[in-house]
Amino acid sequence: MYIPDDSSEVRVRGWRTLAALHCDLERTLEGVLRPHGLSVVEYTVLEALARQDGWHLRMKQLARVAALSDSAATRMVNRLEARGLLARVLCTTDRRGVSTELTAAGRDLLAAARPAHDAALCRALEESPLIGELAALLGSLAEAGRPAKDAGGVCN
Repeated sequence: MYIPDDSSEVRVRGWRTLAALHCDLERTLEGVLRPHGLSVVEYTVLEALARQDGWHLRMKQLARVAALSDSAATRMVNRLEARGLLARVLCTTDRRGVSTELTAAGRDLLAAARPAHDAALCRALEESPLIGELAALLGSLAEAGRPAKDAGGVCN
């Protein structure tokens, strides 16, 4: 006798819900970042660079942070570099390696865009119990493997 396994359908439904929530949140963030001339991915890259010591990330790291393929990350870096928001720097320990570096203009734009981004993110987390609960759960899971000094968030 065959007993259907509903667990795969539950996972698929969960994945679809997560994708829909992400899409809604990204659409909201795109709207508040547009006046600053940034996309969510560009903001993510600038913000990730700002968190680095010396504001450097290798190209592979940048691609991973932005969830882009290597070629898409290169195109994005070209655009941000042309706008003067970041620069490419030869790696001092590996002459073949190239890092990206946040420029003063990139730091200034990030500082200007951050309040609108963070306010929209906090609003979305407060307005949607599902997104808020999911974010809290994911934050707790991430904190389990992170030093205490990195704890905290934009809505605290």
